[in-house]
Amino acid sequence: MKKILLFLLVAFGGFANAQYVVNYKKVADTYFENKDYYAASTFYKKALKITGDSSQAILPYGKERKSATDDKVVEDYEGSIYNLAESSRLYREFNEAEKYYAIAITFTNTRFRKALFYYAESLRANKKFNLAIDAFQQFIQKNPGDALVKDAQKEIESCKFAIEEMRFPRMVQVKKMPANVNGLGSNYAPVKINNEFYFTSSRPVAVGGKKDMVKTDAGEVQVSTKTNPFINNLYSAKGELTATDVAVKKIDINFPKNMEIAAASFTPDGNTVYFTTWRDKEKYAIYSSKKTGDKWSDPQPVGLQVNSKDFNSSQPFVTNDGKFLLFSSDRSGGYGKFDLWYCAVREDGSLGQAVNFGPAINTEDDERAPYYNPLTKKLLFSTDGRVGFGGLDFFESEGDLVNWSSPKNLGYPFNSSKDDLYFTATDDKGTKGYISSDRESSCCLELFEVKKESLSIAGLLTDCKTKLPLAGANVTLTNAEGPQKITTGTDGIYRFKVDSKRPIKLLFAKDNYFAITKNYPYEELAKADTLIYKDYCLSPFKLGIPMALDNVYYEFNSAELTEPSKKVLDFLIPIMEDNPEMEIELGSHTDNIGTDEYNLDLSNRRAKSCTDYLESKGIAAARLTSKGYGESMPIAPNEIVVKRKKKDNPEGRAKNRRTEFKVTKK
Repeated sequence: MKKILLFLLVAFGGFANAQYVVNYKKVADTYFENKDYYAASTFYKKALKITGDSSQAILPYGKERKSATDDKVVEDYEGSIYNLAESSRLYREFNEAEKYYAIAITFTNTRFRKALFYYAESLRANKKFNLAIDAFQQFIQKNPGDALVKDAQKEIESCKFAIEEMRFPRMVQVKKMPANVNGLGSNYAPVKINNEFYFTSSRPVAVGGKKDMVKTDAGEVQVSTKTNPFINNLYSAKGELTATDVAVKKIDINFPKNMEIAAASFTPDGNTVYFTTWRDKEKYAIYSSKKTGDKWSDPQPVGLQVNSKDFNSSQPFVTNDGKFLLFSSDRSGGYGKFDLWYCAVREDGSLGQAVNFGPAINTEDDERAPYYNPLTKKLLFSTDGRVGFGGLDFFESEGDLVNWSSPKNLGYPFNSSKDDLYFTATDDKGTKGYISSDRESSCCLELFEVKKESLSIAGLLTDCKTKLPLAGANVTLTNAEGPQKITTGTDGIYRFKVDSKRPIKLLFAKDNYFAITKNYPYEELAKADTLIYKDYCLSPFKLGIPMALDNVYYEFNSAELTEPSKKVLDFLIPIMEDNPEMEIELGSHTDNIGTDEYNLDLSNRRAKSCTDYLESKGIAAARLTSKGYGESMPIAPNEIVVKRKKKDNPEGRAKNRRTEFKVTKK
């Protein structure tokens, strides 16, 4: 870490411009206290004399501290470095945060012990997953009793998850929307209705020469600065969004003074809009406005079913059948910080009581920005409460607002190592739409188009004997996402869709047929475009009925298998592997040459050779039985009568010298 200590140019005292440094720090501290982190970071850099081309730093007064004043200088230096790192992280500039936390983790003052956790978090956000894992583990070792240890453990799992996910990207196209929509500031929460595109933006607005007085909690005026021009509001754009001359304008709604607005959602007819509103140091609330002709009514709060001065309600979403309003809130009765809730929308537009989505969806952390499709019954939402890439990730669950499947992470590149939220669909099935993400930004959410694609795995399943389509067979596709199951119809066709090219296993099974397993490695899937079509067949059997293994031979007068015979027995290995509960008997038969006793003993030894060979290939002995039948069960005459005389029948004896197997347990 010695090199890191020489990373920044620092001068807090003992320099000609010391007075200016102190002033800059006070300004920075005031902005930091007022949560204006971008401004705070700017002034901390001025206080620390960090410029764009700074490449080295010198700690004040070298190695030795000479007085209490020197201690105060170092204390101010360390506090400013830490707050600069915090400011950078809190306005989502993780590259900068990583640099300054890397210095802060060398400080011995326990006040800065959490710097190591946030350093690891910054590494994760910057996709340095292995380094992040090491840093999180160091934090856990150094701070075993800290409340952040649980978060660090989850972050480690998330980093491992991200490493694996990025090996097998999902089949999703993600495209950043053009600059005329992605302007300065944050641009997020997109929705398209009636060929008009709506979104939230904090793009700068004209504030003239207005001044804001930034104060501490004690009320002392510390900074006089220009009014913040980055105000969240609702905007719209018509026509092709890829055109260079797209006109972007504010929605013509008469919002109250000093109110910020975000995250609009419309009823299906487009005549009612819900959105999030807030003022400085007030709770978030959901308001609505109604459209008559071309005019929007003044916005009104939706009511106490949703809003309260004691908690936040935000990010409304109206289902495309107009029946439910979904939202995120930290209201009482939840499972964590912000939970997902829903209300019924009555015919008169009033709302029913809020209902929590329950523990299948909500965690002890944040759930945000819900989207629900009544047609597919799929819920998409963002959360930082589950193992993912870190930050807010998209998850998907299937259900009916009462019962839900276990939420699944939508993977890379739908998700990134930063925040990803506000999905909205542009087609009925939710395969195309928009998202908001800061994956390519140093500070702010931006708008992206997304299109889900898939790979079809399909084919025809037949009866190996009759060659006819096999109905009623169970086909299971398994990959890292879990199993999918279908039953073939009368046409014998099987078909699955997957959204990544992770290795796949197909299992085909039907009563009284040998199940088979087929594996598709990544290399094979990677060559495919959108379809892999392969036909397979299943072989029938009957319990307890023997089936001959042709061409199983032994050395003369011996029970030792020949090499070609071993290859024939290899045929049984995949059958046994694909049917793990099945047990079989290997039976050996002789012709009538030799005594009964000798033939019985020889056949027993030969049958045992077969089971021994299969055991050597990994088949459990408990699933194998060997039995010799000697010459007691011929399937062809050993002798034939020609002109009333018995004559040897070599062809018949050859058929009787056989090895069979039969299924004794399925």
